[in-house]
Amino acid sequence: MPFGPASLLGVERFSQESEAPLELIPGDDDAKKEQIIRAVYKQVLGNAYVMESERQLVAESQFKLGEISVRELVRRIAKSELYRGRFFDACSRYRYIELAFRHLLGRAPVDFDEMRAHAERLDNHGYDADIDSFLDSSDYQDTYGEWTVPFQRGWKTEACGTLQEFTWSFQLLRGNSSSSLKGDLSGISSKLGGNAYQNRPMAVVAPSSTEPGGWSFRPAKNLQDAPTRHGVGAGEQGKTYRVEVTAYSANNVRRISRYTRSNRVYFVPFDKLSEQFKRIHAEGGKISSITPVN
Repeated sequence: MPFGPASLLGVERFSQESEAPLELIPGDDDAKKEQIIRAVYKQVLGNAYVMESERQLVAESQFKLGEISVRELVRRIAKSELYRGRFFDACSRYRYIELAFRHLLGRAPVDFDEMRAHAERLDNHGYDADIDSFLDSSDYQDTYGEWTVPFQRGWKTEACGTLQEFTWSFQLLRGNSSSSLKGDLSGISSKLGGNAYQNRPMAVVAPSSTEPGGWSFRPAKNLQDAPTRHGVGAGEQGKTYRVEVTAYSANNVRRISRYTRSNRVYFVPFDKLSEQFKRIHAEGGKISSITPVN
């Protein structure tokens, strides 16, 4: 059963999905096969949108005709230019490995040695061999077999062998981003970072915590470009509030944001908070914390 309330842990999107694994059974009709194809795309591509021109039509046709299994359909999509271009060519080495664990095995890496093994395989045998190593592993076979669509499993306590793997799973899964990369604060950089190299668990905090380090916010690298107001700008109440904002998205017609970073920090006097809140929400931002600074 789940570790706790999904809405508090930031994994409600997964808890809302069916508890029963999606499996192809002999005799299933074309409608069920279409459902499985959509589920495979959603899992393997991390919920990313797929255009009609990007679909793997040959593999889909072979699957519908019974020539390949669900596992082989997963393999075809994972080896396609669609997946490779989005998650391998565009990402750092260890970000790709993190995502491959999430997309293909539905879990976080157990430790850094497991991640390093994939990095060495990429160097020595190439991309296709690395994808095969995920899908031909005993872990995949024991969990999904030949006919079950992979699913996320690292956010339930019984799916993790160690505290480290459990906390890493939260780093890879939780959040309000629409897909593995779009809207994710880590983008193409590793989410586990130095914690992976040191085999160190990571803190699991509330999704929108008032405490420092909330998972939904990462400090801007250079806070000097954040608008600030101190002293006489603090208002008659004598307090200035630090407002952390994340998830800025482009909302104009051309889909180009005027912000160079997805995170912003504002120092706002009390009497201007309401006005600032309205502006933030109108521009598509999400407030992750509000704390007094004086």
